[in-house]
Amino acid sequence: MSVTSAAADPTGGRPVIPSRGSLRPLGLGEARITGGSWALRQQVNGGATLDHGRSWMDKLGWTGNFTTAKDGRGSQERRGREFSDSEVYKLMEAMSWEVGRDADRSRDHEVVELTAMLAAAQAPDGYLNTAFGQPGQRPRYSDLGSGHELYCTGHLVQAAVARTRTTGPDDLLAIARRAADQVCDTFGPDGVWGLCGHPQIEPALVELARLTGEQRYLDQAALFLQRRGHRSLPMQQFGWSYSSDDIPVREAEVLRGHAVRSLYLTSGAVDVAVETGDGELLDAVIRQFDRTVARRTYLTGGMGSRHADEAFGDDFVLPADRAYSETCAGVAAVMVAWRLLLATGEPRYGDLIERILYNVLATAISDDGTSFFYAHTLHQRTPTRDLPPDQEQLDFAGGPRAPWFEVSCCLGNLGRTLAALATYLASADERGVQLHQYADAEVRTRLVDGRRLGIRMETRYPDDGTVTVRVTESDGGPFTITMRVPHWGEGAVLVDGDQRRPAAPGTVELTRVFEVGDEFRLELPTRPRWTFPDPRIDAVRGCVAVERGPVVLCAESVDQDQGDLDLLRVDTSTEPQEVADGAVVAGYAEPPASDTWPYASVRPASGEADLGSVRLVPYHRWARRGSSTMRVWLPRDNTIT
Repeated sequence: MSVTSAAADPTGGRPVIPSRGSLRPLGLGEARITGGSWALRQQVNGGATLDHGRSWMDKLGWTGNFTTAKDGRGSQERRGREFSDSEVYKLMEAMSWEVGRDADRSRDHEVVELTAMLAAAQAPDGYLNTAFGQPGQRPRYSDLGSGHELYCTGHLVQAAVARTRTTGPDDLLAIARRAADQVCDTFGPDGVWGLCGHPQIEPALVELARLTGEQRYLDQAALFLQRRGHRSLPMQQFGWSYSSDDIPVREAEVLRGHAVRSLYLTSGAVDVAVETGDGELLDAVIRQFDRTVARRTYLTGGMGSRHADEAFGDDFVLPADRAYSETCAGVAAVMVAWRLLLATGEPRYGDLIERILYNVLATAISDDGTSFFYAHTLHQRTPTRDLPPDQEQLDFAGGPRAPWFEVSCCLGNLGRTLAALATYLASADERGVQLHQYADAEVRTRLVDGRRLGIRMETRYPDDGTVTVRVTESDGGPFTITMRVPHWGEGAVLVDGDQRRPAAPGTVELTRVFEVGDEFRLELPTRPRWTFPDPRIDAVRGCVAVERGPVVLCAESVDQDQGDLDLLRVDTSTEPQEVADGAVVAGYAEPPASDTWPYASVRPASGEADLGSVRLVPYHRWARRGSSTMRVWLPRDNTIT
């Protein structure tokens, strides 16, 4: 890897730029969301969510920690958890992508202001952390298992990468490089044999290597991966798997332990495998991730089923009412899936990204962008409660959305993902362009031979399954436009002029000499459908769910005459009926066993209350209309075979 002069990305900025792979990602200057629900969410993110995050970090003293570090006041005045520096860095990364998306000058000035604050707090040797190393604080790197120092540095680096790729190199990149150099000097081959309990430094260092051409950053990321899995971190109550330090990366069969840590590590492993050409490592990661999706992932795409350690459960341990499914795990799973999609071209990774976008990330944030879910239950048994808008929450699980949590890692992750969302829509290769996610959008790029290609997508997806593609630029010659057909898309059709041809799940291609104005469309079947769980998922055995296109639906108490959703049973002998923004199914309320004992020898023979039509709404819309209960998995009428 040759050293290069870091510069702004000519494509407008991309979170990940692998040097090799099946597909090339497009930047913010090549792909733009122009309308629909995702455009609205991006506007709210840029206009409200980022300001909300900054105001809370200022109020709680998280940004002020850098001033106290500069002044040497250390632990006497430091505020927040040991990893609060990372939240400032994620906010700066989100702001940087937002500048690239919207060219907001005031936001640009804010990044410059925050950068000056970091520069003043950085030690002469490049070390930067407000929780360690100051008078009255613990020494540097004295708690690698729980201190999060390298984790924080990773987020600093990713903020600098985003800033550089959207606006060009400035002081933030210089700060990040000095910090990364200090890490390499300390933990390199001739330094301390150590690693961080919370992976994150690994993908950050690889991306810094891609940006700068500096080989030592890639080597250090590979070295951290090599050290992982040998139980070198201190043992703690959840075991070595909590930090993915129980089994070497190449030898594991499935992701385990703390979900976010495991997924961040997996992102770094993909990056190292791609940049070093290590096919064995890439195959190992694909094996682990695919098994995790098949056995340890919720219907929504959420990951993590254990509250105590925010961790993956065992295979098929996916209880709806104890789903943790942290927002950050959703973001991290998108990071992994996007890297694997670029590396392999396999459309199943686009399917997973879509599922997470519509059912985890879209669910997480409030309509006004100023409150969010940390965890995502699939069965809210007790009514959600109103929360004071000026009080941080200590309880991470259960609704409703909160304005702030003591640990507010999720808001920054949402902010940076939404700001850069257009970069996940499409990719390119030597043959043409691939469309992975569907939204009102414009895509304009150059192929490897220099030919220009521009297309416009128009759609009401996912409310409607028709995606129209119109060619807006073409330099002539044949090229290929590829569209993803989701795994649930049996019966999809590609319509090109008078021709209609089936489009099986996977991908469908159209290759020809396109002219400006040419138009075709993909018609996906988005009618509601029953979804049945694998019988090995004991927690929802005997239940069904309803999906509509990529959107998971749920029953919410505010829509039902019968308020107790725990008594609900549905009739699967008839198909769900489509209604505006959801579906209706036939159902009834089953009487409880007893008022004095929750068991019975026989099922009650009578007393069911016919509910007629049970209204179902998108899961991402729940907890937006006042206090409510909710459930995704619906018990089946056990008289139906």
